[in-house]
Amino acid sequence: MSRFAQLILVIILTLYPVAIYFGIEYLSLSSILLLLLIVAVSRVLFGGANKAIGTKLMAVALAFVVGVSWLRGDSSGLLWYPVLCNLILFSLFLYSLSQPQTLVERLARLTTPDLPPEGILYTRKVTKAWCLFFLINGSFALATVLNGDMKVWTLYNGLVSYVLMGTMMGGEWLLRCRVQNKV
Repeated sequence: MSRFAQLILVIILTLYPVAIYFGIEYLSLSSILLLLLIVAVSRVLFGGANKAIGTKLMAVALAFVVGVSWLRGDSSGLLWYPVLCNLILFSLFLYSLSQPQTLVERLARLTTPDLPPEGILYTRKVTKAWCLFFLINGSFALATVLNGDMKVWTLYNGLVSYVLMGTMMGGEWLLRCRVQNKV
């Protein structure tokens, strides 16, 4: 799949809550489900053999919520996608803590192949912080589903959660810069 097509899929998935909100308002359920199923299948089929397991799991989660909505005949299943995404990310980060290299360490080694021992310890702490983030964020996503207010669901999952994630990334980057300057 071309980089452009991959970018389009990422944009669609990033805008998922907003797309669902407006899709439910202005489109038929069958057209929303068909579009999302195409996105999910495209991610699995054309993602390439070297695509991360997380990407494939997210695509399966998307296909799952589409299937649930199709079987129920309503859009309620679609609201669970952000909850499943947070659960998948939490699980992947948590699992990586039991491995010789955490996900964050593997990412850090892309720019710093010879990561010092204190860097490895730092990446382990950052991995734990991300686990906590995904657990809390997923809990809030779940609360918005259970709340049943589509505007609240869209606001949290389509804006607030991204702001929180960006804040977490930015805060970690600032902390990393500070820690690296002390070393």
